[in-house]
Amino acid sequence: MSVITEYDSLLLDLDGTVYEGGRAINHAVSSINSSGLPVMYVTNNASRAPEMVAAQLREIGLTETSKSDVMTSAQAACLMAADHIPAGSKVYVLGTDSFRDLAREAGFKVVASADDSPVAVLHGHNPETGWAQLSEAVLSINAGAQYFASNLDSTLPMERGKHIGNGSMVAAVSHATGVTPLSAGKPGPAMFHAAATTLSSSKPLAVGDRLDTDIAGGNAAGMDTFQVLTGVSGYFDLLRAIPAERPTFIAASLQDLTKTPDELRAGAQGGFKALIDGSVLTLSGGTPTSSPIEALRTALEVAWASDMEVSHVDPEGPEAIRVLKSWW
Repeated sequence: MSVITEYDSLLLDLDGTVYEGGRAINHAVSSINSSGLPVMYVTNNASRAPEMVAAQLREIGLTETSKSDVMTSAQAACLMAADHIPAGSKVYVLGTDSFRDLAREAGFKVVASADDSPVAVLHGHNPETGWAQLSEAVLSINAGAQYFASNLDSTLPMERGKHIGNGSMVAAVSHATGVTPLSAGKPGPAMFHAAATTLSSSKPLAVGDRLDTDIAGGNAAGMDTFQVLTGVSGYFDLLRAIPAERPTFIAASLQDLTKTPDELRAGAQGGFKALIDGSVLTLSGGTPTSSPIEALRTALEVAWASDMEVSHVDPEGPEAIRVLKSWW
């Protein structure tokens, strides 16, 4: 029985999970298309409108995707702002034109300057954001505007590697104002609950590549979580994950949705054994056909049961040495 038979929907992250820099990640499209489950794409990327995200997904082979299948953190930020400021309020949007359009659709009046006395700043990712736009946000907040962020991701995975994320830009504004924004995106649970409600899903599976946003957010929403090793968080990140960021299932990619739940949980696999002494974890055993992720799941059961963070992994034997090379 595969893991997807245990759930009635998939809440999928995008960057690092489904695609990277617009390029489909191996096995992602075929795995989603064959899952047979309703899907909502829940993304912290606020730079593109839902219809643009849906179009991109159709281009990579997810042909049945529409804008109603996408929930961005920009949408979530507009919903959050609506809970704190009256309809028709002036807002300064630090983000893309699509974020401004969403703010208008939410009933706000979008202004272009701090001189227009906005009552709130909505901050989302935009590759074109520079000093002038950040300064307008700072001036608005210092004049009393409330501060809302679509998300606080420090990095954004792209084809060339990790680029600056919205959280790093937010940090500049916070440093200049002393104000920490309310964040609408992951790791908060709001987007996950809204996505599940939209799908009328009672048992969704939250899927992502990043422990501190996708997995922490799904866990916070009380959902089972499925970590893929195709994006930001890697083997050693999982070993050192705090309890709030530990996934239910650990997978190499979305292709592992066809595996059984027991195969994907932390526990001894592939003939490996793990022991921990202080902060040093020793990995041994294995066979020539054992995989790096089987070794990881074996190590995770021991590491997560320990009171100490793993500082070093010591491989014993040829198979442990072989798989450990793939962890870097």
